[in-house]
Parts: sequence; structure tokens; C-alpha cells
Amino acid sequence: MNSLCKTIVVMPAYNAETTLEKTLADMPEGSADEIILVDDCSRDKTVELAHRLGLTVIKHEKNLGYGANQKTCYREALKRGAEIVIMIHPDYQYDSSLVPIMGELLRRGHCDVILGNRIRTRKEALSGGMPFYKYSANRALTFVENVWLGQNLGEFHSGLRGYCRKVLETIPWEKNSDDFVFDSQFLVQAVHFGFRLGDIPVPVRYMKEASSIAFGRSVIYGLRTLQTLFAFTLHRARISTSPLFQNPGG
Repeated sequence: MNSLCKTIVVMPAYNAETTLEKTLADMPEGSADEIILVDDCSRDKTVELAHRLGLTVIKHEKNLGYGANQKTCYREALKRGAEIVIMIHPDYQYDSSLVPIMGELLRRGHCDVILGNRIRTRKEALSGGMPFYKYSANRALTFVENVWLGQNLGEFHSGLRGYCRKVLETIPWEKNSDDFVFDSQFLVQAVHFGFRLGDIPVPVRYMKEASSIAFGRSVIYGLRTLQTLFAFTLHRARISTSPLFQNPGG
């Protein structure tokens, strides 16, 4: 890798023992200068396997949540001098062979934030195993978010994401939720701070080993995503100030 543009892949992990090695195997050699796995107190042997595979491993002593896991990922990546950070779930739901392509698009300045887009057609998404209720909710929420935020993304709810360093240094993501809505908050923040969002098509891969939140938590996630959009609008209109949209330290 180009040492002048250090690329670090981060993996927020929880019980990924059965899928981690497959995820890494698809990633082309030289895709990143370093791969960091943050384990959120898994109950299986994710940590032991990650050490055996030569990853940089950070283990939470108690389960802190998906958002908190990402916070540790990004703190560590910035501390280690990353200029490009690619986040991928280690559950084999996303095609890690696209990591170097995403990194190159960020390095070339085509966008500041890039997401893997799993949804090109309804047929492809459903044949890939995506439950119909998840497909429908993803489509509906993505439509609302695109219209509300003036974007044109294929989906807002991907676990494959890339950021340039400036994004992570600007957005006050430390103030975000420690739960799943962290992802939605981050993208709304990226829009607020003027960063350019783009996406790249990825295949749909749902399987029993892949991580997935239950229906009830999905509903809460959707409602909290809408709450974030309202907070964004009220902040922009100067009706109500939200810490999510204030400069860090500001």
C-alpha cells in the first residue's frame, strides 16, 4: 500500500468465528496496510481466530453495542494514522473483494464517503436471501432519507462503508448512539457537514451465520432514524440545537 495514504480496514465483530476467515479470504492481498478487528465481547472464539489470522485485535471486556464497537474502530484507526478507513462487517454478508476499489475511489477524491449498495433490483435482493420485510423497510427508509437529505444513494443501511480521514475528524460521531442507529446518524451528519456520499454495487448475501437484528429492534432502528432526520431539520432551521450536528469541541 501507499504509505502516504495509509488504508486501514476495521471490522466491528460479534460472534464472527464462522465467517471471519471467509470474509478475509475474499479481500485481495495488499488491500490495506492494517486490519483491525474490535470484538464486542463475543461468546465464541472470534478473538482467538483473529489473532491466529494476524489481525490487530481489540477486545471489549463487556458488550457495549454495535455503535460503541464502531467508535473503538475509528478511534484506533485514526490513532494509527489512517487516511482511508474501510469498515466491513466480518459476517460474510458483504463482498470484501471490493475493499481496494472503494479505497481507490476515496483516494482519487470521487467521494468522501462510500457505501456498498446491495439493492439494485427487488429480485436480486430477495433471491440473495434478504427477508421481504427488511427489503421493504430498507427501500422505504432509503427513499425518505434520499428525499429528505437531497441524496441519491441506492441504500442507506449498508455494513460496508469507506471514509476519508477528514470525515472522521469532522463528524462528532463520539456523540452518536452506541446502538445500531449509529450508522444512520453518521450519514445524516456527513450530509450536514457537506461531505459527498457515493455508493458501489455489492451482491446480496444473507445466510444464517450473518448478523441481523430482530424485527422489534428493526422497528426501533427505523423510528430512531426518522428521529435523527427531524433533529437534523430542526438544527438546520435553528429551532433546536442537536449535539449530533455541532463541530467537535464547538
